[in-house]
Amino acid sequence: MLIMNYRFGAILCCFLLAGVLLACSKNNTPENTNVPTNLKVSVSITGATDAMPGGDGSGGVTINVSATNATTYIVILPTESNKTFTLNNPQGGTVNYAFTANPGTTASYPIQAFAYNGSNKIDTTVIVQVLCGFVKSDVAFWLTTPDKSALFKSQNVGLNFAQSNNSNTTINVDATQKYQTIDGFGFALTGGSATLINGLDSQTKDNLLKEFFTADSTFIGISYLRLSIGASDLSASPFTYDDSPGDSTLQNFTMDMEKVDLIPILQKIVALNPDIKIIATPWSAPAWMKTNNNLSGGSLKPECYDVYARYFVKYIQTMEAAGIPIEAMTPQNEPLNAYNNPAMVMQATEENDFIKNYLAPQFKANGITTKIIIYDHNLDVPTYATTILSDHDTYNLVDGSAFHLYAGAIGTMSSVHDQFPDKNLYFTEQYTSSTGDFGGDVQWHIENVMIGAPSNWSRNAIEWNLASDPNMQPHTNGGCSDCLGAVTISGTTVVSRNQSYYAAAHASKFVRPGSVRIASSAVGNLPNVAFLTPDGKKVLIVLNKSNSSTTFNISFNGQIVSPTLPAGAAGTFVWL
Repeated sequence: MLIMNYRFGAILCCFLLAGVLLACSKNNTPENTNVPTNLKVSVSITGATDAMPGGDGSGGVTINVSATNATTYIVILPTESNKTFTLNNPQGGTVNYAFTANPGTTASYPIQAFAYNGSNKIDTTVIVQVLCGFVKSDVAFWLTTPDKSALFKSQNVGLNFAQSNNSNTTINVDATQKYQTIDGFGFALTGGSATLINGLDSQTKDNLLKEFFTADSTFIGISYLRLSIGASDLSASPFTYDDSPGDSTLQNFTMDMEKVDLIPILQKIVALNPDIKIIATPWSAPAWMKTNNNLSGGSLKPECYDVYARYFVKYIQTMEAAGIPIEAMTPQNEPLNAYNNPAMVMQATEENDFIKNYLAPQFKANGITTKIIIYDHNLDVPTYATTILSDHDTYNLVDGSAFHLYAGAIGTMSSVHDQFPDKNLYFTEQYTSSTGDFGGDVQWHIENVMIGAPSNWSRNAIEWNLASDPNMQPHTNGGCSDCLGAVTISGTTVVSRNQSYYAAAHASKFVRPGSVRIASSAVGNLPNVAFLTPDGKKVLIVLNKSNSSTTFNISFNGQIVSPTLPAGAAGTFVWL
C-alpha cells in the first residue's frame, strides 16, 4: 500500500480500535437538497491480518471518504500542525498517511472528515488507537548479512539527518546530478520456473506472486521479467513454436504448450502489476531453419531469415492477444555460445543483416513497437554490439544492447555507452550456482549486478532464474544443472528464498520504474549507487566489502546520518 508523506523510520505497530467510531452530523440548512448526507469514513491499516491486526508495522493508514451530494471533502489528522487533506472529487477519495509517536507509547488519534456542498457540510470523527513500537527515523534501513542473521530486514534504528562533523568515511549523494532512467529489476521467468510456480496450491501461488510482484509490506516488487521464446535450457525439454519441417508459411506455429503454465502465470503477474516490463529472447530457431537441423548449435540459414522474422511477429502477436505485452526482444540469447541446449550461433554480421533487412521491416509492416535490443551475451566481446551499432541503418532500428557477466568486466558497459551515448544498455542475465556460498554470492551480485550494472548505465538488472526445485530441475539434457532459483520450490511448498532473491530485493522494492540514477561518491570498500524515485525518495544501495563492521556517513543537502553496516553486509537506505 502506498503511504503518502511516508516517514520511513517512524515505524509503528498500529491497530484500529474495534467499534470506536464516533460520528456527529451537522446540517446547516436541513431543508436544502444540496446538503451532503450519508458521509462514510473507513480506515484500514497497512498489512493488517487476523493474526496481526496492527498491520505490518509501517504505521500506515488508508482513509476512504464518500458522501451523497458532496462536492468537496476535507480530512484533518491530529498531528502537531493538524495535517489537512482536501479532496475535490464529488465521489470522495483516499488519503494515505503514517502516524508517528514516541516509542513505547499508545495514543488515540481522532481523524476528522468533512463533506461540503457550498457552505453546507456534514462531518464525522473516527478514532484510531496507535501503538508506537519503533524509533523515529528520517531514513529507512534494510539489511542483509552474510550469516543470514538479517535477511532483507527493516532495521529499527534512528537515522536522523543533522549537521555534524566526524571522521567517518562519507558517501555524498547529489540528486541534482542525474543519469539514466531505470526500467526495473527482476528475474528470468523460465519455462521451468513457471511450471514450479503453477504447481503450487492456489493460495500459496497467489501469495508468492504478490510477494514477488507487489511492493507492499515486505514484498520485493519485481518490475522486469525475461522470457525465453520457445524453450531455454531451464525448460523440461527443448522445443520451439513451430517444429514442423519446412513450414515456411508458419501454418503450424502454436504456443498452446505455453497455455499450461507460462501464460497463466504471466496473466496473474500482469494483473498484479500491469506495468511489468518483459524482454523476450530465443535460445534457438526451429531446427529446420538451421544449418545443422538441430536445436543445439548451428546457425540460421540465410534463406530462413524472412520466415524467422515472421516467427517473431507471430510470437509477439500471440502474447499480446493473451494480454501479455512484450516490451523488448533480442534476436538471440548468447549468440556466441554453441554449446547450450537449445543454442544457436549468430555472428554480429549475421545479426545485423537479420535485424536490418528482415526483422525490423517485419515489425514495421505489422505495426509492432517492441524494442529490438542487440547482442545479449558476455561483456568480454563488446565489439559484437559496437559493430552492429556502427552500421548507421541498423543504429536507427535498435534501442540498444544487452549484456551478461560470465566473462568480462561490468565497467565495459560504460565504454559502450561512451561510444554510443544515445543508445540504451541493459543487463539481462546472471546466474547463481547451487554450489555457491550465501554471503559471497549476495556480495558479488550486489556489487556487480545491483550496483555495478546501473552504475555503468544499465536501465535494468535481471537475475537468472526465478525458481528451481531442490535438484535444480527442470532443465534440458545438457542445460544448466546447478542454476539456483531465487526461490526453491518442492511440490506445493516454497522451501527457501535464496541468494539472488535478497540481492534483487535490495533494488527492486525501492527503485521503482521511472527512477533516475543520481550521483553518489565512490568510496573504497563501500561500493554504492543512488537513485531518485518518481515520488521524490532517495535510495542508496551500499555494500560493505571490508572484513569488519563499518560506520560511515551518508551526506545529503549538507546534513548527514551515520549508519553501521556489518562486515560483508548489504544495506538499502531510503529517505524523502
